[in-house]
This record gives sequence, C-alpha cells and structure tokens, in this order.
Amino acid sequence: MSPDPAGDPPVLAAPFHTDFHGVEFTVFLALFVLVTVIGFGAARWRRAASLDHLDEWGLGGRGFGSFVAWFLIGGDIFTAYTFIAVPGAMYATGAVSGWFAVVFTSVVWPIVFVIMPRLWAVASRNGYVTPADFVRGRYGSRSLALAVAVTGIVATMPYIALQLVGMQAVLEAMGIGTSGDNPIVRDIPIVIAFAVLAAYTYRSGLRAPALIAFVKDILIYAVVLVAVIYIPHRLGGYGAVFDAAQAKFDTANAVAAAAGRPPKAAFVPAPSEFLAYATLALGSAMALFMYPHAITGILSTRSQDVIRRNTAVLPLYSLLLAFLALLGFAAIASGVKTDNPRLVVPLLFDQQFPAWFTGVAFAAVAIGALVPAAIMSIAAANLFTRNIYVEFFRPDATPAQETSVSKTASLLVKVGALVFVLGMDTQNSINLQLLGGVWILQTFPAIVAGLWTRWLHRWALLGGWLVGMTYGTLEAYAQRSATARHFGSSLAEVPGLGRTAYIALTAFVLNVVVAVALTGLLRALRVPIGIDTTTVGTATATATAGTVTPGAPVPADGGVGVPGQAPVEDAAERLTGPPA
Repeated sequence: MSPDPAGDPPVLAAPFHTDFHGVEFTVFLALFVLVTVIGFGAARWRRAASLDHLDEWGLGGRGFGSFVAWFLIGGDIFTAYTFIAVPGAMYATGAVSGWFAVVFTSVVWPIVFVIMPRLWAVASRNGYVTPADFVRGRYGSRSLALAVAVTGIVATMPYIALQLVGMQAVLEAMGIGTSGDNPIVRDIPIVIAFAVLAAYTYRSGLRAPALIAFVKDILIYAVVLVAVIYIPHRLGGYGAVFDAAQAKFDTANAVAAAAGRPPKAAFVPAPSEFLAYATLALGSAMALFMYPHAITGILSTRSQDVIRRNTAVLPLYSLLLAFLALLGFAAIASGVKTDNPRLVVPLLFDQQFPAWFTGVAFAAVAIGALVPAAIMSIAAANLFTRNIYVEFFRPDATPAQETSVSKTASLLVKVGALVFVLGMDTQNSINLQLLGGVWILQTFPAIVAGLWTRWLHRWALLGGWLVGMTYGTLEAYAQRSATARHFGSSLAEVPGLGRTAYIALTAFVLNVVVAVALTGLLRALRVPIGIDTTTVGTATATATAGTVTPGAPVPADGGVGVPGQAPVEDAAERLTGPPA
C-alpha cells in the first residue's frame, strides 16, 4: 500500500534516541527467531521433487488453496509500512491522507474479483510466471513486455525499501540502533534482519513468506484488536478520541490560516477535496494489483475459485485497516508528541501497553516487513529473469538456470533496497514509492485490456505507456511542499479542469487516450499487430487482423517456448479457462 499519497510526505524528524528496552527486545527477538526457523523449514513444506523451477521456487508450485492464499495475499498487500504510515498520516493530517486507504482497499476487491481469475486462467494454461509474460504472449511484443517488466521492477524497489523503514521505526522505539554516531553499529540490526530474510527466501522461495504470513497476520490481528479496544477505553472512549483529533486539526488549521498558509489537516474531507479523495481511492485501487508481488500471490493459487473465494473474505483486511487507522487519532488523544509520523504507532504502543505486549506488537510490525519484502523481491527477480535475462540474453535457458538467476536477482534486489535506505535519506524512499504508484498504473491498459480484447495495437499501447510515464513523472517532480522541493505530493491540477486530482489517474487517462487514438491510426495503416501466442492447439492468430482462425494448427509450444504450457482443447476457451 502506498504511504500518504494524498499530500505532503511524512515529516522527517531528527534521529530518534531512546534507552534500550530489554523486555520488549527479548519478546521481539524470540518471535523473530521463530519466524526465521519457519522460513528455513518452509522448503520442506508442500515439498516438491525439486525447487529448481520458477513454478516451484517463485510461485510455490501454483498450489495454494483458499486458507493459505488468504494469509499470503493479505500479508502481501498489508505491509509493515502500512502499519506505520496509515496511522501516522491520520495523526499528522487526518482523513484525506489516512482514511482514503480504507476506501481504496474496499474498492480494490471487486476489481480483483473481475480481473484476476481471468489472468490466472491464461497464466496457468500458458506457464506464465509474470504479468510481462502475459503481455509478451498476448501482443507478440518484446518491447511492450520489457516496458511492463522494467516498470514493475522500478516500482517495486522503493516498496521493498519502505519495509525497512517500517522495521527501523520499531527498532528505534526499542532503543536498537539509535545511539551512537557509528553507522555500522547503528545499522547492524537491520542488516542482520535482512540477511536472514535473504537467506531463507533464497532457500525456500515463495513458500517461506507464505508460511510466515500465518504468524504475521495472527500477531497483527491480535495486536490491532487489543489496541482498538484497550487504548480508547483508557482514554475515555472513542468520543474523547475523536474530540481530541478534531481539536488538534482545528488548532493547526487556525495557525496555518493566521500565517497565510492553506490548511493541511482535515478531520472530514471538505467538498473541495472530494475529487482528490475519490481519484486517490480509485487510482490506488486500480494500481494495487498491478504490482508484480500482488500478481505473484494470485498466480500461486491453485484455481480461479480460490481467487474468487478469497476476494469475498479479504475485505476483512480493510476492516482491520480501518481499526488501525484510528490508532492515529488515539495517539493524539493519548498525548503522543512527535514531528515524525512514522514513530506514532511505536510511541503509542510503548506508552500504553505493558512491555511484554509492546514487544509482541513490535514483532508483528517487523514480521509484517519480512513477508511482503520477500514476495516483492521474488516478483522483481522473476521479472528480470523471464522478461530480460531469458528474453534478451539466454533464450535457451533451462528451468534450473532460470531459477538460479532468479534466486541471485532476489538477493541483489534486497541488497539494493538495503543500500538505498541506509545510504540515503528516508524521504527518498517515500518519494519514489509515491512515484511508483504513478508508474505501475500505466501498465494497467496493456495487462487488463488484453484479457478481453486484442483491439489495442501493441505499438499504441507502448506509446500510451510512454506518454503516461512521462507526464506522471514530470508532474510529480514539479510538486512542492513545505518539506520537499520535488515530489511533494501525489496530487496536481488536472489540465483543462482546474481541479486537483491524483496524478497517476490523470496520467492513466492520457495513456488510454493516446493508445486508442494510435490504435485507430495504426490499424488504418494496416501495421501488423503481432502474433497472439496465448492459445495453443487448434487456433492461431492472424498477424495483420488479430483474429482467430479456427482449425489452423500452431506449434505445440504456442510459438514462444514457455515451459509448462498445456494444450487447450478449443479456441473458445481462449483467455477464459475451463468453466469454473
């Protein structure tokens, strides 16, 4: 989930210093050791003959049922930084920055219900591991597939880095790595944590985060449910919590008005903010399951029915998120004082809970960083392996060679995220993550439209992607705030409309308009649209018209040589899969 794309990025305070909390750290360490053992042992869970195949290492054997998938997909989407950023945004600026996350995670599930079973069907039938695999097969375009793969990788990298930011917050609150000026001593705890993550992900692949997700989600549910009952009760009830939040925001807005600045805090969004709020929610919902790690979780399931059943119950995570968001208001009522919103939840827990339970809560956040970081690194590595290394450098790579490259790439992705966070200002991670949401939405037309139609031309889709990426990046770069000269907000004025909206959605509209216009032109000029290789058996695609010619045989491998393809009996099942 994207942190605070509604307005100013979280304000970064001076380094946080606190005494070492022994009891909290002991509980934290015990739970961390537990998930480490689980991570290494996951290689023997649902054991395959060999993990030297991306279907096994990178997708868990494509066999996860409803129960495992519920924890995996939920753990994939609701991350450590979600735990830190959403309440922090509610604490700092209120509903527009924080509560919109609850709205967009409610909107996303109907989108997933419609799109993802269809994507699963064609990916399973053709042996696709990544969304770029599908784009390559559907449009017959290496360039378009490369654009989707590179976009996925660059959008995922800062997402991994932000998991480190979430983990750093709880370590700082326990007094770990916050004292002293020696960067080696200061950063060694986070380095050790990610080294352990890298080791068991390398060994066990997707099975590790899938199994650890059980522990992570049980801990998070327990902590949040206790917190939303226990803390407000100590503070005089939710009425007192809401009153304190509104009083804080009213005071902050009055001070801003007196200084001639626009108000930034909103207890309830004003009518002038409705378009921004709505476009943030819609654009974020559309973008969320375009991220490679989200699609990886979907493709690891064993059937379309598993996806549909999970979509029906995954909104429980949105309910959990609503409770979590309210902890930002609870922090206001409890008197938490910080100019660094990412410390709001750790400070609130440290203040309100006994030390042993605070250790449990901090472990939940840290483990909440490990699960999505592992899945993200696997997804990014699979994109590199299948759509860059194999496609352009080693087309004859064996499944074992693919898996070896993907394992190595997953290590490099984690190291890159670690170096980025430790070597640069945290604000850069936040800025790039906000920009990542803009970027990843530009892959939506190629992936989603292709599930239903081949009308859009491959070069038109590439042109639309380029326009959307360029506009979105430049517009985001131009946004300023009190704390950032660039990338200060994900909102900007819509050209010709005069109202503020989510930059990613505006870029997406331009993307679609360009793709449709260029498609009309290119089809009129009869430019070849590329061969669709997603159907195997008794149908083939006509390169100039994009139509299916029944009865014309095609190669058994569909013309792309993707391992794991299974024949389809009838062209009518194209992209829809067998009846559910």
